[in-house]
Amino acid sequence: MCGICGKLLLDGTTPKKDLILKMCDTIRHRGPDDEGVYIGKNIGLGHRRLSIIDLSTGHQPLSNEDDTIWIVFNGEIYNFQEIRPNLISRGHRFKTKTDTETVIHLYEEYGVDCVQHLRGMFAFAIWDEPNKRLFLARDRIGKKPLCYSLTRNSFVFASELKAILEDIDINKEINLEAIHHYLTYQYVPSPLTIFTQIKKLPPGHIMVVEDGKLKRLERYWRPEYKPKTSLSEPEIIESILEILKEATRIRLISDVPLGAFLSGGIDSSAIVAMMSQLMNEPVKTFSIGFPEASFNELSFARIIADRFKTEHHEKIVKPDALDILPKIVWHYDEPYADSSCIPTYYLSQMTRQKVIVALNGDGGDETFAGYERYVAYKLTSCYEKVPKFIRDGISASLKAFPESSSRQNFIRKAKRFTEVMAEPNERRYIRWLSIFSNEMKERIYSEEMKERMRKIDSVQMIADSFKRSGTDDLLDTLLFVDTMNYLPFDLMVKVDIASMAHSLECRSPFLDHKLVEFAASIPSNLKLKGGETKHILKKALAKILPKEILNRGKMGFGVPLSFWFREELKDYAQEILLCKKADNRGYFEQKEIKNLLKEHISGRTNHSYRIFSLLMLELWHQTFVDK
Repeated sequence: MCGICGKLLLDGTTPKKDLILKMCDTIRHRGPDDEGVYIGKNIGLGHRRLSIIDLSTGHQPLSNEDDTIWIVFNGEIYNFQEIRPNLISRGHRFKTKTDTETVIHLYEEYGVDCVQHLRGMFAFAIWDEPNKRLFLARDRIGKKPLCYSLTRNSFVFASELKAILEDIDINKEINLEAIHHYLTYQYVPSPLTIFTQIKKLPPGHIMVVEDGKLKRLERYWRPEYKPKTSLSEPEIIESILEILKEATRIRLISDVPLGAFLSGGIDSSAIVAMMSQLMNEPVKTFSIGFPEASFNELSFARIIADRFKTEHHEKIVKPDALDILPKIVWHYDEPYADSSCIPTYYLSQMTRQKVIVALNGDGGDETFAGYERYVAYKLTSCYEKVPKFIRDGISASLKAFPESSSRQNFIRKAKRFTEVMAEPNERRYIRWLSIFSNEMKERIYSEEMKERMRKIDSVQMIADSFKRSGTDDLLDTLLFVDTMNYLPFDLMVKVDIASMAHSLECRSPFLDHKLVEFAASIPSNLKLKGGETKHILKKALAKILPKEILNRGKMGFGVPLSFWFREELKDYAQEILLCKKADNRGYFEQKEIKNLLKEHISGRTNHSYRIFSLLMLELWHQTFVDK
């Protein structure tokens, strides 16, 4: 796992080494073990290395045999040992034992189609000197980040935005549209970034800059939900276990200590179970908890730790954890408001004290239908049959009830359910995920912001994914939308940044593309059966995991923000959001922000996620704009 960066000058001049070194220095946390720079006639490449495989000879940038093709690589290729013998038989000569060198020789054989041969997580850049070609690629799901800026005179890229910002030639203008979308989704969706002149290379995409021009920017992979498998249910169960075990096994390849995140949910528990079968020593497991009972999963994690006799470690996160928010803001580079980044940051910090690689259960929900919103969306078809005057009465009655701070809050969920019913079919689903609805944004925006965003609909941005799903099955469509949006733009960003802030590599067996592709071929009624989520996965794991884990309700990895913003952090939120600097940004009407805070503190409405989104936006400005 590493950090990469580089600059290609399109006018024929040579980049300065000092700039590449500065870019490398900003992402030192991604690779504390080694640094490398290559300066060619038009190109400068930089690399920071976290040594995982071939500790002694894995220095980058790395070249082919005659030094005409160079690569900087971030990630892990899990099938490189299978690919290598074939390349050797074709005459390629290897000077290291790394997966990185496999990629450069694959490129020599197959050009940009080399990505089709890779099984793993990656972001890389290859400089092809004879063809004056810079080739960039990201893995299928988007586990590893890559952003870039293309101007008339140069092309700059890096693993993180802050590295690109080291280039004084880059315009730092803030993208107001990105803020608009951020307030809806709690993240800035790809390909946008918070800066107008910097973009993200989307997951599953390749990019080619050649002869000073952008020649290709295209998707090379997406999950396909047709045709469906002809296997019987027992055969499907057998295949799930076989592929998941294989995906876990190849992610245990490492020359450094490894362990696992363990929440006590089905997915992380399944990975720990697989690891315990495949490893000769006890699995090191790591868990985070909270003092608030409705958010604390440690008891479930302990059940798995005891069952598989792991070497278990725990940490309790308290409200003073928000003291490190400015540091988290700096690492995430742009406004990011998924509050589970806080426990993920602490979990990564604790884990890195014992191991350098950690496996996790990310992707199980998007692959096997694990979210409650899938059930809720299914229920809408039944609710629509209820006479409108009764639905209106239910909605009005719910508004009279205050929302509690508990995670399992029926009133809050019921209110959200009735609110989204008022939306057209494709837009309902987005409302389940949105932080600020269009109406809420209209309420808090300044007149200038209202005018500038009037014709930009954040909801429609993701709703368009429904049309690209390639299936008429409702659940498969929802799984496609989450796999192409929420998973890479939110969850993958959260884990990558939080883990790499502590130089920890995370690996996700559920996101192995072979497992994702097989799961997509499973009939949707086997994933969501009645009101049971992950039906087929639970059946597959029935002989492996205890019933207490398989039958428990889903909690996710949330943070008790509602409690915190009504109690210990009430003054902190008001101080940040109502300060003069925040008012001078010109985005919001301060009186409406005050009202939002009052409504939350009174307990009438749970605005905790909205408050956190506004807080992270202001802290981002203080970090990257005010400095």
